[in-house]
Amino acid sequence: MIVGCGYLGRRVADLWNRAGDTVHVVTRNQTHREEFEQWGLFPLLGDILLPQSLASLPEVDTVLFAVGYDRSSQASMHEVYVEGLRNLLEALPDRVNQILYISSTGVYAESGGGWVDEDSPTKAGREATKACLDAENLLQSHRRGVGCKILRCAGIYGPNRLPRRDDLLKGNPLPVPADGYLNLIHVEDAARAVDAAAVRGVPGIYSISDGAPTLRRDYLNELARLLDAPPPKYISDGETVSPRGATSKRVRNDRMCKELDVQLIYPTYREGLAAIVQEDDA
Repeated sequence: MIVGCGYLGRRVADLWNRAGDTVHVVTRNQTHREEFEQWGLFPLLGDILLPQSLASLPEVDTVLFAVGYDRSSQASMHEVYVEGLRNLLEALPDRVNQILYISSTGVYAESGGGWVDEDSPTKAGREATKACLDAENLLQSHRRGVGCKILRCAGIYGPNRLPRRDDLLKGNPLPVPADGYLNLIHVEDAARAVDAAAVRGVPGIYSISDGAPTLRRDYLNELARLLDAPPPKYISDGETVSPRGATSKRVRNDRMCKELDVQLIYPTYREGLAAIVQEDDA
């Protein structure tokens, strides 16, 4: 069962469906429900913020919690990520054997460009990272969280999701430092990592990244070149830099590659960007 069948969740659903699994999907949107039915999935109308809507969840072996934050929502990140997860955990049937939780590499405390892995210190800084850490702690301490697998994903990019694409095309100054590190994972590789974690993973934490961090300057220069966009411009000193853009770390993916045996389709951002832009052009 997938709770949060969005950009990443839909691709995981497709992998599991094609493998012959019965895939249930919790959605609060009637239109999405009809789409999922057409794909051969089994959609359920439910909202993690409304416990009564989760009263009849099916007996399943594996649950993937991949809920993204809807910025048009009236709910806070804490309500969605933490209280929403709590509501789901209380509603799950006893038969569930494993829960996969999509978290973020943003929880790592490092900000000076150093390397991090699953054992590195964490820090509840921004609202989003605090909500992710609170949700991780809730899951690990909950009776239903025994055997859970926490997947801390780097920045997920892919078709229709290229960080800073629109700003580059418009020539807007970018509110990020040029020399901070970016950690990325193509959405197709992220979905394959989730699938591998469900099959071969052991309880604990995995960093889901391509393992090839790049300076933002290099990423943006390459994306601008592929888009035939103007060279990147950056905000002047003293102007506001986005909190997320101010972070800098390099995420190792050794555990993902060795324990999950994930063979990346897009081992660096260069292969990923080239394929996405070529597909868009076509």
